[in-house]
Amino acid sequence: EWDSLEPEYQIVRAILESRKETGITQKQLAEITGINQADISRYENGSGNPSLKTLKRLAEGMGKTLEIRFL
Repeated sequence: EWDSLEPEYQIVRAILESRKETGITQKQLAEITGINQADISRYENGSGNPSLKTLKRLAEGMGKTLEIRFL
């Protein structure tokens, strides 16, 4: 069962780690991206399910690019 959740955890970890590496708060990221801070919080705690469009906006807001791979 945990294996089936791994992609979601990777997304949560990527958002949280990238934001912390960038040194910005959720509020600052919300202001940069136009995404509600409460939604960013939900994405980071795993209770939200961001769309690809939202993931791209988050990545760009942190100066990153979104990469999706099939392995």
